[in-house]
Amino acid sequence: MQNQASRGRFVWHELMTSDPAAAQSFYKHVVGWGTSKWDSSSIDYTMWTADEAPVGGVMPIPQEAAAMGAPPNWLAYVEVPDVDATVVQATTLGATVLSPAQTIPDVGRFAVLRDPQGAVFAVITSENPIPDETDPKQREFSWHELVTENYKAADAFYNTLFGWETKDDVDMGPIGVYHMFGRDRFTYGGMFNKPADMPAPPHWMPYVQVDSADDAAERATKAGGTVINGPMEVPGGDRIATIVDPQGAVFSVHSKKA
Repeated sequence: MQNQASRGRFVWHELMTSDPAAAQSFYKHVVGWGTSKWDSSSIDYTMWTADEAPVGGVMPIPQEAAAMGAPPNWLAYVEVPDVDATVVQATTLGATVLSPAQTIPDVGRFAVLRDPQGAVFAVITSENPIPDETDPKQREFSWHELVTENYKAADAFYNTLFGWETKDDVDMGPIGVYHMFGRDRFTYGGMFNKPADMPAPPHWMPYVQVDSADDAAERATKAGGTVINGPMEVPGGDRIATIVDPQGAVFSVHSKKA
């Protein structure tokens, strides 16, 4: 069991997709990730790597999820000291269990949840030590954005569950307030209320840091993806773009101000 020092950290990001081989080719080209096959006879799983360090994974959509109509999607895992206790707490706060707590040997114990407003996330208690937290580097996940129905209620839910704290609130005009959260000196992401004209349900959006959001968006388009927002500058001078990969999973890229 990890100690409290790791509670609330985003530690893994998983792509569940209809075509893992095609997805690997796309993300290698767009983001620059390497891949490493996970040595397991029970599951078809490949890890994304940045400078040979694992940052996430890709796998086929599980049969039971596919049967329920689950589309290709990204899933973020947050570290907690005790998965089972967190699941109980989350359900008490109004969350729904999508995948009950289970243990993967040499990895840890995890569960998949849907928050009270419908966004899906995972919690994990890692079996192995977690490296010290550092600022995100290129090809690592650098931001996590929650699109929700009521960001104040969502903020209260996640703060209780993970110990996150408010970092800043920015008035985005017609979009409303963009609420930023994190822990210690790190800002992990933001959350805002879903505009009425946004067709997607509440969801978490992962951002990957790249050399150039503009160049990554161009690479994505040439590789069969679709850019649905940006590239654009955000407050502070960084650049972002939101992309749908060829199988239909949505993610964003982020590059730091020069």
